[in-house]
Amino acid sequence: MWAIAAPGGGEAVGLAGIGDISLRHGMGEVLYWLLPAGRGNGVAVEATLRMSRWALGELGLHRLRLTHSVGNPASCRVAEKAGFAYEGTMRGALIHADGWHDEHLHARVDGDPWPAE
Repeated sequence: MWAIAAPGGGEAVGLAGIGDISLRHGMGEVLYWLLPAGRGNGVAVEATLRMSRWALGELGLHRLRLTHSVGNPASCRVAEKAGFAYEGTMRGALIHADGWHDEHLHARVDGDPWPAE
């Protein structure tokens, strides 16, 4: 896991990482979490892009997935802006304090075009 700094190198406003890594199968999952102070300024997109380039390039993974509750449109925008294609909805795949939620599944495969910077 890595800390996500506020724009301009300020204090940490979140965490990001690649989890559920399988080197044998060439897959992993992008994870991030932001404090309210870190939302809405592009740091999640930047962290997702940096981790994805590292995981697909230097680490040698073939596929990365990113999932989020369907009730979280901000994470859907992060996935789209970072070039993760929407692949579908997984029903009842995520438990929160208020019960089971459906999740959107997005993914990048090595060789997918990177978004324009």
